[in-house]
Amino acid sequence: MNLRQVFVSVLMFGVAGLLLFMYLQAWIEEQHTGSGEKLQQQIINQDFKLPPPGEPRRAAKNRSTATGLRKQETVASGGKPSQGKADPFGVVAVSLASRLSDQQKMTKSFLSQFRELYLPPAMRPLNKSLIKGDKWKDVDGAQEKRRSFLYGFCKKYNSGKKLRTHLVHVVSRIYVEDRYKILYCEVPKAGCSNWKRVLMVLSGLAASAHNISHDDVHYGKHLKKLDSYDLKGIYARLNSYTKTIFVRDPMERLVSAFRDKFEHPNSYYHPVFGKAIIKKYRQNANEEALKTGSGVKFKEFIQYLLDSHRPVGMDIHWEQVSKLCYPCLINYDFIGKFETLEEDANYFLQLVGAPAELKFPNFKDRHSSDERTNAEVVRQYLKELSKQERQLTYDFYYLDYLMFNYTSPVV
Repeated sequence: MNLRQVFVSVLMFGVAGLLLFMYLQAWIEEQHTGSGEKLQQQIINQDFKLPPPGEPRRAAKNRSTATGLRKQETVASGGKPSQGKADPFGVVAVSLASRLSDQQKMTKSFLSQFRELYLPPAMRPLNKSLIKGDKWKDVDGAQEKRRSFLYGFCKKYNSGKKLRTHLVHVVSRIYVEDRYKILYCEVPKAGCSNWKRVLMVLSGLAASAHNISHDDVHYGKHLKKLDSYDLKGIYARLNSYTKTIFVRDPMERLVSAFRDKFEHPNSYYHPVFGKAIIKKYRQNANEEALKTGSGVKFKEFIQYLLDSHRPVGMDIHWEQVSKLCYPCLINYDFIGKFETLEEDANYFLQLVGAPAELKFPNFKDRHSSDERTNAEVVRQYLKELSKQERQLTYDFYYLDYLMFNYTSPVV
């Protein structure tokens, strides 16, 4: 073999070795990235259970630690794929693993806290240290009954189930007020506009709730939502802030939403929802109605609501509370009701230590001349529906009726 042949052979061998090294490095990085992403997706998708009611957090933590130790022991013993065979990539794998940034390690450590958790979360007592005297005795009694009822319901129907919903989606309707450590889940048509005003005042964004316009409340984007934080921020606030939700009789809330969005001029709901509803559910609709989407009838709206093939999607104003705020997945500390809105809201403000002069506003900032939607108004609208449509509408909100102990309507 001459010198030229030797040189070519050595060069080819070197190139082959380099390609093999690059391939092995890429393969190992892919394995590490894949396993990390798989773990993160598993945790974020909530494939876990919260600690059983009454079980100390320490026990759950020890379980996690023990699991982690078992995994570490496997690695320490060589991580052998099979008996008697050495892992040819072990050294390279350790080298690559050591390159993980501190941030990645912190993320993995944080995510590992979410393993082995059970639903529903345990109910924690309300901190009533700021409540003085007996003024709120009756309100507090009603509050404790609501909390116990919801917890009992969730324990009965959700116990032991794994949460599959993305954590960020679960908290997407929750507003954050960091100064007084409040988490408020927005339920439209249940006093949410005035609640946002109160949160803005508590945050120092306004001196009075009465000076904040409707557009500032809903379109100003002054308040932060819980899904805007990273996982660590979400988890920390869920565990330390006072979480509240205000609900309303489902039929009243539904009728209120219909009246607000379809019986008054609206540049969004008429063209987006109205046109689609009229086109699909109104026979012989005239050109004007098809063009503007105005004049939707309550019966047509209900046909849309109950249709499994809706021509346009759902909206938060008539979505079920069970899908807006996930009451069996997030352990709300305070459950207010629209029917006793001012009383409940002002008691809650006392609980969190809000300024004594801050009272929950009772004004109606849109269509103020309209009669408020109440049980009698609802009965008038339900007359437009057949008995079957009334029953199906009740069935649609069945979970909301059960969770918050509302009396089912006579259909």
